[in-house]
Amino acid sequence: MNADAINDIATRHPDAFRLPLWKRYAAPLGIVLCILYTFYCAWFFSVVTVLEKANWNLAGAYLADWVSYEIRPDIEFKDNHLTIDYSRFSKLGSNPNPDWVAKQMAVIERRVDAAPAPAAATNKSSQESFMAPGAPTAENPAAPSNQSAPAVPETVRENAVVAATVTLGSGQIAITPNLVTVTRGGESVIFDIAKDSSVTPRTPLPDWIEQRRPGSTAYVSFGFLGRAEVQNDEVVAWRRFFGWANFVFDTNSPFWGKPFGEVASLIISGARIDPSRSNAALAWDNILNNAEWQHGDVWLKLLQTIVMAFVGTVLASIVAFPLAFLAARNVTPSRIANQATKRFFDFLRSVDMLIWALFFTRGFGPGPLAGMSAIFFTDTGTLGKLYSEALENIDDKQREGIRSVGATPAMVQRYGVLPQVLPVFLSQSLYFWESNTRSATIIGAVGAGGIGLKLWEAMRTNTNWANVFYMVLLILVVVFIFDNISSFLRRKLMGSVGNGNKERRERAPAGLPPAARVA
Repeated sequence: MNADAINDIATRHPDAFRLPLWKRYAAPLGIVLCILYTFYCAWFFSVVTVLEKANWNLAGAYLADWVSYEIRPDIEFKDNHLTIDYSRFSKLGSNPNPDWVAKQMAVIERRVDAAPAPAAATNKSSQESFMAPGAPTAENPAAPSNQSAPAVPETVRENAVVAATVTLGSGQIAITPNLVTVTRGGESVIFDIAKDSSVTPRTPLPDWIEQRRPGSTAYVSFGFLGRAEVQNDEVVAWRRFFGWANFVFDTNSPFWGKPFGEVASLIISGARIDPSRSNAALAWDNILNNAEWQHGDVWLKLLQTIVMAFVGTVLASIVAFPLAFLAARNVTPSRIANQATKRFFDFLRSVDMLIWALFFTRGFGPGPLAGMSAIFFTDTGTLGKLYSEALENIDDKQREGIRSVGATPAMVQRYGVLPQVLPVFLSQSLYFWESNTRSATIIGAVGAGGIGLKLWEAMRTNTNWANVFYMVLLILVVVFIFDNISSFLRRKLMGSVGNGNKERRERAPAGLPPAARVA
């Protein structure tokens, strides 16, 4: 038909070509409703207010902590000198002396309290009261008290830090007991320090220094490379370094701080550090028991997560398989059995896996058993529903053909139903195995064992974000590997099932009657 013929038909039959009103305006109306719903959600959840109040600098600092670490020297002001301390578990070891903290030493004098002089011994039996030793008695009303002589301050001379310079990228902080000079790029700001009283800048502050009220702490930003706080009793600096500190060996290891070549030489041909074992065994033990990264514990918890997901999925598949045949209406004609089984599936899957994990954690205690039970219960309900729906959607012709040749009910299910649904069952089970590897991480956070609990402990401290990122990467790698394994197994299993169906079409199974072989 040409355009004129089509127009002629449309003119003669206008009612057939006139769209209903709702169909003509369905698309623009749907777009308008989506826009209105978006605005409603933004108002209901106060999205604009949340974005305005969000601390993006803090978010950026958290992200930076995933891929870097900080060293924090605390430079405390004394009367005529400084003291420099580092955190208790410094990543620089027990004797930190970084080259970016320059110290100027000098001999100083300072007054210290001398030890009190011991008092002369007295006859307690004659001069002290029985009720209050050392108090005056009737026989000796002016008895001297048995107290030490007052301490007399002494002056000592010692070598101490009188000035320090902390380098943070392109910036510097020069520190003396009463003066702090902060430099970034070409700008410098001098602070007068009144110990335990105030911090006073001599010039207006640039935008990279913040002082919330006069005389209070000054917050200095050096970008990604560091930050500092100038307080009235000390200067606290944070120097940031890219990477993960002490990832292989911690500061207690004899291999710590040594270059790779030296470590390799010690492991291969060096003299034994520990006479009871080889250097290779010692190095492996130091890696597994790294106090900062805890590789051995993390890997063990990751293995627990994998086992939880695998065992829970396998048990759920085994239990859901026979129950699905009871739930399928076209396989089991009993309506009572259908409804009871389906409601059982509904009950299992209506309770979230996280809730089941909490329930079993209270019952079994924290550990992988609670996680496996939670996965098993949830997946039994979900897989049972999916399996039964796959059974209800089979083609009855194949089953009727098997039944028509006199096959038993079991053989009808074996050769008329299973070849149709088995690829679907296998595919769904493999997908849930892959998905449960991720889910096991979440339920582990509530005490169900695995790496999820370890991840939650690291996040709760709010300081070990590099450890959090390390565990997240391990989880991503495991999920990626299991995704590829699952896809490979699905292809192989579905291919083998398809080839088996082809062979069965060419050659009937040995258990069928002769008429079935002809068919």
